[in-house]
Formats: sequence, structure tokens, C-alpha cells
Amino acid sequence: MKLVDEGIDRLAIARQRLLEPSGLDERDLTRALAEVFEHKVDYADLYFQYTRSEGWSLEEGIVKSGSFSIEQGVGVRAVAGEKTAFAYSDEINAGALLSAARATRSIARSGAGRVKVASAMSPGTGRDLFFAGDPIAGLDSTAKVALLERIERMARARDPRVVQVMAGLAAEYDVVLVARSDGLMAADVRPLVRVSLTVIAESHGRREQGHSGGGGRLELGYFDDAMLEQYAREAVDAALLNLEARPAPGGAMTVVCGPGWPGVLLHEAIGHGLEGDFNRKGSSAFAGKLGQRVAAPGVTVVDDGTIANRRGSLNIDDEGNATQRNVLIEDGILRGYLQDTLNARLMKVPVTGNGRRESFAHLPMPRMTNTFMLGAIGIRPRSWPRSSVGCMR
Repeated sequence: MKLVDEGIDRLAIARQRLLEPSGLDERDLTRALAEVFEHKVDYADLYFQYTRSEGWSLEEGIVKSGSFSIEQGVGVRAVAGEKTAFAYSDEINAGALLSAARATRSIARSGAGRVKVASAMSPGTGRDLFFAGDPIAGLDSTAKVALLERIERMARARDPRVVQVMAGLAAEYDVVLVARSDGLMAADVRPLVRVSLTVIAESHGRREQGHSGGGGRLELGYFDDAMLEQYAREAVDAALLNLEARPAPGGAMTVVCGPGWPGVLLHEAIGHGLEGDFNRKGSSAFAGKLGQRVAAPGVTVVDDGTIANRRGSLNIDDEGNATQRNVLIEDGILRGYLQDTLNARLMKVPVTGNGRRESFAHLPMPRMTNTFMLGAIGIRPRSWPRSSVGCMR
């Protein structure tokens, strides 16, 4: 992982993709933010986004469906105290930008505030965690279909009991640019790819499924034959194991969580409860418990947006802040919450780089990146693997 000047590559790509086609530049962004500050607000930002996505699915040896979409737009947010106003447009041009800016300033109509908008934009710093290219362009359509056909053949060749194979390929190219009233301007280029595989095995009239797949912020070249063979082996092995599975006995019993899907339990049961907005409002079970024991000794939960190439990683969050590695629970003690800018200010704590937006048409919220639990070193039998459970968002 490297800290980089975010103004070098990604900002240039974002300008070219988001601003230049409409003839916009930094002066237009400063003008729109100044329009918001005609009334008394504390903070404002602009969030531009361009997203292109593609998906392919194969079943019974043929491509059953394909999809391709392009979305782009800009969201304008103004904050005054605890109040937030937000407007967005799926058109990116000077007129739409100024119209959205005027709409957001309605939350504070009386006079000018003490906070002033910066007179010029300066590039912020981010991280260099993944390549800044377009994964969709990495393979042509013929090669993408051939990839799915190849993994289907691999799965069927592993065992004659495999009677059906379903495979999917998805790729996304996401470019975002954030301009803030404090003068910071930052951008990110976020590739995302995934291959998914489901197999159905049949024996003595019983059918069972197995699943596998993977991906991240990578190029499609990541899915070489060795990786596809791994997915095929995992999916087929799981289906065959399920063919031999017996019903679990009833009653209370000890459960051991290993790496992988158990991370979803952590994500839903613990991760969301550690997000700042729920704790500020007192609706989380962890509210008001900083420094207290909330888990057994040996339990350490981390949210880390700085892991290279992982699905949940970001070079900057959706407010322009560099992502971080945040220890939330340490050895069973609650150490902190996930924060975006608004909740961090209201709770008087540092920003953690977890401001996340569903899209340009949504407000940011404090949400997870890569959330996982470290191996419980020191409280396990010596034979247990030293591993982690995690959920990449």
C-alpha cells in the first residue's frame, strides 16, 4: 500500500470522464459551492460519478443473459448544524450543477454564515490500492463468453455426478470525483470484477448445490486457468459433500466459524451496529459503550479499507477522505465506531474514512469497507487454524 498524490492519475481520469465532456472545470465547481454558501451553511460538497457495468451468465452451455448499463450524475450536499439538504441530477453540466446548488441552500435562508467556501481547489491525498483501468475493456465479448465456457467444462470434468453448471461474469468501471467547500478535490477510479459458479450434483435421486467464485478490484486477466480450476474444484467439492450430508441434530452446541461466509454473520450482527449514525442516535446495542467489554477476550474486529485489490477497499471514501484501518473491538473491548464527516463532527471524534454513498443520487453514510474478525489467538486449542472471518463490502 502506498500513499499517493491523488492529483496525479485518478484526478486526471476523473476530469476527463466527468468534467471535460460538459466543458466544466474547477472554476465551475467553486462557483457552484459559492452558490450554496450564499446562505448560512457549514459545509457543502459535490459528488460526481460515472459507472459502466456489464454482466454475462451461462447455463446449460449457452449464454442465457447479458446486461450493459451506464449511469452518471452529480449530487450536491449542504450541511448546516444537524440539517442536511441534498439535490442531484443525472445530467452533468453547468446549468444542472447550479440548479442543484440553489436547491440545497434552502436549509439556511437567513444571511451568510461565518464559514466561507474556499476560493480554489487543491488535490487531496489518497491511496494506491488497485489499478486505475477499465476492466470491461480488458477482454472482448468473445473472450468473456469463452471464459464462462471454460469454467463450465472444468466443473463438469471433475465428476460425472455434476448435472448442471451455472456461471456468471460481472465487471464494473466506476469513476468518482469529490469537490468540497474546504477546497479539497479528490478522485478515485474503482474497477470491480467477479466470477461466480454454481454446480448441481445428482446421486440416487438426490440433488445438491455447491457454490464458489471470487474477484475484487482487479483486471479480468486475474481469472486465469488456475483460478478457474480452483473455483470449479471448490464448487464441485461442496456439492458432492452436500450429497453425503445428514440432518444436524437439534439442541445447543458449540459453533466454530472459519474464514468465508461466516463473515456475513459478523457483517450483519456486529458491523452495522458499529456504524456511527446508529450510535449517535442511540439505536445500536453498542451505543455509549466505548471502553467497555462487549465481546469475549480474544475477539478483535477490524474494518480495513486499505487492503490491496479487495472488493471493499477504496483509495478515498465517498467524501474524499483517505481510507484507514480501524480497530473497532480489541480483545473484547469496544474501541471505536465507523464515521463519516457529519457523524464524526456531531460526535466530536475523528473521521475514519467510512463515508459511503449508494450512488451520486444518495447521501453519504458511515458504512463498512472490509470488515473481519482476527483469529482468536491465545484462546483456541493449538490445533485450530490461525485464520479470520470477514465480509468484504
